[in-house]
Amino acid sequence: MTESHTRTFPPDFVWGSATASYQIEGGVREGGRTPSIWDTFSHTPGKVLAGDTGDVACDHYHRVTEDLDLMAGLGLNAYRFSVSWSRVQPTGRGPAVQSGLDFYRDLADGLLERGITPVLTLYHWDLPQELEDAGGWPERETALRFADYAHLVGEALGDRVQMWTTLNEPWCSSSLGYGSGVHAPGRTEPESVLRSAHHLNLGHGLATQALRSVLPAGGQVSITLNPAAVRPRSDSAADVNAARRIDALQNRIYTGPLLQGAYPEDLLQDTARVSDWSFVKDGDTRIIHQPLDSLGINYYCPTLVSATAPGKAATRNDGHGASAHSPWVACDDIEFHQYPGPLTEMGWSIDPTGLTELLMRFHREAPGLPLYITENGAAFDDKPDANGAVHDPDRISYVHGHLAAVHQAMEQGADVRGYFLWSLLDNFEWAYGYSKRFGMVHVDFDSLQRTPKSSAQWYSGVIKNGELPAQV
Repeated sequence: MTESHTRTFPPDFVWGSATASYQIEGGVREGGRTPSIWDTFSHTPGKVLAGDTGDVACDHYHRVTEDLDLMAGLGLNAYRFSVSWSRVQPTGRGPAVQSGLDFYRDLADGLLERGITPVLTLYHWDLPQELEDAGGWPERETALRFADYAHLVGEALGDRVQMWTTLNEPWCSSSLGYGSGVHAPGRTEPESVLRSAHHLNLGHGLATQALRSVLPAGGQVSITLNPAAVRPRSDSAADVNAARRIDALQNRIYTGPLLQGAYPEDLLQDTARVSDWSFVKDGDTRIIHQPLDSLGINYYCPTLVSATAPGKAATRNDGHGASAHSPWVACDDIEFHQYPGPLTEMGWSIDPTGLTELLMRFHREAPGLPLYITENGAAFDDKPDANGAVHDPDRISYVHGHLAAVHQAMEQGADVRGYFLWSLLDNFEWAYGYSKRFGMVHVDFDSLQRTPKSSAQWYSGVIKNGELPAQV
């Protein structure tokens, strides 16, 4: 790939990387931590490839100093991590466990000592199992418990952490956890998809209120979504309508109440045969519609859909794992298609134009709201060579193309403040276990040795120079 010019980013642009607690920490039975839904799910035979679990993962819980030094050596100026809810509030109720809070206090202090800004996510999918046993996110009570948890963590770490994110990708929690069942807790209940989506939204609103009640002046609150750049396969009315319906179920079910204070009418009509939405109570959307300091966007690939031809059974190749059950409520007549062209190891299309498209959409729909790319990256089959080095030119090309897409959106007026490469480390990739490597740092899952890949060195140079080179 060759570009005609370098692209310079603003001096205050945030360059970071990201991880999630269950994917890297390990130490699942230490310090008072109790099982989360991902502990239960990964220990259920047949749910995760090769029977892999996050029991050890990258052992970040014991190797945090090594990982902090690694980040500093790469020149990161921000690190996005998530807190394990069951490590700091084991049952999802009651007082915090100080040893759990101390782990994250020490992590934040270690980042600050190295000049790295901590960016904290309260929830990256690891609900305490006891809350799932009581009904999980389809129950309103879980949103109330999440607000209490946010208050505890905000009170404990607000003096160290300025940037806060309530939820990571609520669509995955609701649609993959309660619809297709390919993520924890593995339920396949169409109405629960809608119920959990609403209670995740409500939990965000309540948690935002809780955080603002305890954070010092200057504390910033955000949410991270994984919006889809949904495109119709053709310009036929049926395909355009299919794209509208998927856009409602992945994007506007969250952005509607978050940014406009209401659920879209077409979403309610599309899903009326599944639910009457009576779980939405008076005042809920006002609670959800809290002012945000920024919005996090996770992007990997665009989505291509069409209406199913009459008499033909729909096929689903939506990139979210094989399941007999669909995460797409009331969309059995919609097909998902693979874009032609290069793919990542996940089978995802490599198409940076979708990222520019999304950034410009939010620039139009939420003017004045700062945006961060909180996840972007790719899985490739990275292996050490005979000398132990790990060369990953495909990842460098992927990131280069997507950073160019970010820069293009910024040139067109989008207020993008930062980019977090997913991921810092190879890690537990949910239902794919350890078979997919997203890290810019290779992890040997037997020895747990960390080896920065060539992409890490390349990204370090981008950070140091504040610009994207013309060529890769």
